[in-house]
Parts: sequence; structure tokens; C-alpha cells
Amino acid sequence: MTADGAIAVFIEPGRKWVFASALDWPGWARRGRTEEAALRALDDYLPRYAAIVARAGLAPVTGVLAVTERHPEPGASADFGSLHEIAPSERQRLPPGDGRRFAALLEAAWVTFDEAAGTAPEHLRKGPRGGGRDTGQIVTHVREAEAMYASKMGLPRDTSVPADPVGALRARIAAALRDPASLATPRNGWPQRYAARRIGWHVLDHLWEIEDKSE
Repeated sequence: MTADGAIAVFIEPGRKWVFASALDWPGWARRGRTEEAALRALDDYLPRYAAIVARAGLAPVTGVLAVTERHPEPGASADFGSLHEIAPSERQRLPPGDGRRFAALLEAAWVTFDEAAGTAPEHLRKGPRGGGRDTGQIVTHVREAEAMYASKMGLPRDTSVPADPVGALRARIAAALRDPASLATPRNGWPQRYAARRIGWHVLDHLWEIEDKSE
């Protein structure tokens, strides 16, 4: 949030698409064909994001959207459909209070995703050309991605088991955010603020995909 109470937004442009992300609200990020369209999409999704905020036990989002940072060059990831660039402010130290809030939002997103996936039909509505994953494939994709995301944060793999159970891995991610000093960002890794934003966006993007494509 900015000094005047506005919602700080980071703009990440591609050549055909633009992402807008609320920097202090992990998971709330959308894209559009232009910066203005991306901001409209972000605002349009606030009611859906508000449900995650409420589930996390946090006060509702207030304020107007305000672009505070922009990545200077178009990148391929926005066109591909993925966040990629780290905002300069995300390299700053993560205070424990913000870390606890970020962890609560991720936990709410994970629970909501698992519930939606558990009640959704296995076969989801496809696009006009038949593209898109089904529910089980989305769940597998999200879980596999989170294992990679944890390593980018600097979380070592739990070598006591062949693979981190999903719940245990997510608990370790949340615990690291709640105690930011316990985790050192690896070289070429993800700062904690960006990691929370990227993880939150990925799980919510696929949650909303499941909801929208369920018959």
C-alpha cells in the first residue's frame, strides 16, 4: 500500500499482453491487452480475491489501484501467460508482519484451490480449439510447480522422504514467510515478496480456471 492508502500495482508488459499485480496482495494479478485493460481486469477480479482475503482472516482490501512500478522492457513471459519479472521493491527486506499476512493469504488460496478441485468435474470445458487441462492435470501442475517455487525461495528439499508431501511443502513455504530471517534468497533465486506474489498468482489463476471451466 502506498503512503496515501492506494493499492500499489506493478506493471509487467509483453508485446501483446500486460500483467498488473497488486504488490501487497499475493495472488491478485491479472493481464490484459493493454495496461488499462490489465488494470480493469485486476479491479474486476477484486470480488473473487476478496473471498480469499476474508478466508485468511484479514481486513478487506481498500483503496484505489495505483501503478507504482513498471518493468521497463517487454518480456516474453507476459505474452506466454506467466508472471516473471521482479519489481524493485520486492528486493527489500520482508518484515515479519507482512510475512505473516502473505502466509495467511497463501494458505487461504491453497485451501480454496483444493476444495474447488475436489468438487470440480474431472473433465473441464475446453477452448474453441479443444485446448486446456482437465482438473487432475491442473492439480498435478500446481503441485509440481510449487516444488520448484520452494527451491527458488531457498527452501531445501526434505531429504527424509522421497518427495515433499504437498501439505508439508506448503507448510514449510508458509513458515518461511512467517519467519523471513530464517531464509536466505539463493543467487538467481526469488526474493520472498516476489515468491509470495508468484505462488499466490499461480494457485489462484488455476483456481479461477477450474471454477470458470467447470460444467
